[in-house]
Amino acid sequence: MLEELLALGWVDWVVTITGIIYVILAAQENIWCWFWGFISCSLWAYADFYFYQLYADGVLQLFYAAMSAWGYWQWKNQADSGEQLAISRMSTLEHIQMISLGLVGGVIAGYFLGAYTNAAATYPDAITTIFALLTTYLVIQKKLENWLYWIFIDAIYLFIYQSRGAYLFVAIMLIYLVVALYGWRNWQRKMAAENAAQKGHA
Repeated sequence: MLEELLALGWVDWVVTITGIIYVILAAQENIWCWFWGFISCSLWAYADFYFYQLYADGVLQLFYAAMSAWGYWQWKNQADSGEQLAISRMSTLEHIQMISLGLVGGVIAGYFLGAYTNAAATYPDAITTIFALLTTYLVIQKKLENWLYWIFIDAIYLFIYQSRGAYLFVAIMLIYLVVALYGWRNWQRKMAAENAAQKGHA
């Protein structure tokens, strides 16, 4: 594994560093997470398409790049207007919709990838891709449970990247898992503080 890590190019290392910066800043609810996310996801897409043949994940990373621009714009406009979006919990219906869309969309995407491309890890890649698309939206909307979905997604990607020999990305997923746990706890504290402040002004 050490030899493989030493043989990795600059793209893998930049993706690693900027991706870690992104998720740490996101866990802190820092708007600059979106800037680093854009850099990381753009280069990650390049690696997926040209090195690892993970086409669904490559499309996902391009989507992330676009969502990063949108996320920055959304959070900045909210801050400038003084109407910053508060962290909130998902309803049971929202969870049902999330899981249903993720599974159905993932199976459909997996079928087309398997039928028309030489994509690796077809269904696991497709299902995690759809869930990650939906979860990115939850981050922008500041839904607390986005971190629980990221824990599930990152755990699956650990096995996908390990099967493709993408060991640096395996290391990234391990770090993401730890940061997702931190993000879950940190956003819980922030939400409790926001709720307390609202009650104090009531």
